[in-house]
Amino acid sequence: MLKILFPTLMLVPMAWLVPAKWLWTSTLGQSMMIALISLTWLSNTTETGWSTLNSYMATDPLSTPLLVLTCWLLPLMILASQNHMSSEPTNRQRTYISLLTSLQIFLILAFGATEIIMFYVMFEATLIPTLIIITRWGNQTERLNAGTYFLFYTLAGSLPLLVALLLLQNETGTLSLLTLQYSKPFQLLTYGDKLWWAGCLVAFLVKMPLYGVHLWLPKAHVEAPIAGSMVLAAVLLKLGGYGMMRMMVMLDPLTKELSYPFIILALWGIIMTGSICLRQTDLKALIAYSSVSHMGLVAGGILIQTPWGFTGALILMIAHGLASSALFCLANTNYERTHSRTMVLARGLQMVLPLMTTWWFIASLANLALPPLPNLMGELMIITSLFNWSWWTIILTGAGVIITAGYSLYMFLMTQRGPLPSHIIALPPSHSREHLLMALHLIPLLLIILKPELVWGWVV
Repeated sequence: MLKILFPTLMLVPMAWLVPAKWLWTSTLGQSMMIALISLTWLSNTTETGWSTLNSYMATDPLSTPLLVLTCWLLPLMILASQNHMSSEPTNRQRTYISLLTSLQIFLILAFGATEIIMFYVMFEATLIPTLIIITRWGNQTERLNAGTYFLFYTLAGSLPLLVALLLLQNETGTLSLLTLQYSKPFQLLTYGDKLWWAGCLVAFLVKMPLYGVHLWLPKAHVEAPIAGSMVLAAVLLKLGGYGMMRMMVMLDPLTKELSYPFIILALWGIIMTGSICLRQTDLKALIAYSSVSHMGLVAGGILIQTPWGFTGALILMIAHGLASSALFCLANTNYERTHSRTMVLARGLQMVLPLMTTWWFIASLANLALPPLPNLMGELMIITSLFNWSWWTIILTGAGVIITAGYSLYMFLMTQRGPLPSHIIALPPSHSREHLLMALHLIPLLLIILKPELVWGWVV
């Protein structure tokens, strides 16, 4: 664990001390090295599941794929931000890279934590760099409003969690994930117990986000700069799913009854947000709403608490992280050239940037879960386990899959096909930097097909 954490910590002084002309190259090089070293975590699967253990940090088959995804994303964020940060003063560029690095440090500490309080503190700490990135480097005038939404939704959800954790500490005498699973099950009978149950889960459902408390997400995505959108879509939404999987172990007797409204909201959210995507004009807002739809499926898979549901949720979280981040990068390459996110104003780009269209095509197919991509593996496992739980769910999940295919193809056809508008002239060509960025998103996604057991968690 420390062989990843120390080099990541050292990225911050390096970003401030390295000469300006080497800033992006050296930080990209070091973060890429960290990402490659983090792949070694994937080979450690011990009998108990926990490995690289010390008193505060450990990895197990659930946290390892998310940790590797976190490390993999930092070099991609640096690569994606290089162009739109080039006009800024050097000190601001250094600050920006430091914030991205601090975000990775907090995320590694959150996913690797064995104490729930440490996880909670790091879960909250990720708010600060994300908030600064959105409100300082966001694109539009609405960014302060988006930052406020983001902050207050997350804080309002997670303060009850702190109280719930203190009650849990009082009850069991420990908050260590290693020992909590062996503590005696609670007899949760009173209304207070039901409130405690809700306090434990609402923070994570807001973060995911569940339909109904999702309003902060499209705003934050649309206003954030490219790195903010990438890290939100790829890793920060996954904190919610990860936290739910960890807390579910203790909430067992009550979850059967209390989870119904949340499962209904999650499944209804798939239909609703998919329908919103079908009539969306803003490209980034479309991709943001599609994230809400996919996370609804993940929430449903986790809340029914079957091994298949958990596995499907983890696979879909990893696959969605790579595919969604790739789509945001593609939307950003369009925006940097046409300076518009409105799809009607920037269409027919296949004529101008044919190789980019190939990346658009692969990313759109990944988003709509084309076989044999891991997106389909995750969706199928969740839909199967939901169907096994109640066959009524097939109506909602089936409609959701059809709508997802509809808006993914709509997005692809709207941006790439059709006549080129007359106002688009002399677009700069696509750079090798952008092609490398897309390759580093989509090649891991394709490679997971060959060895899916790396990301399917506890199911052995």
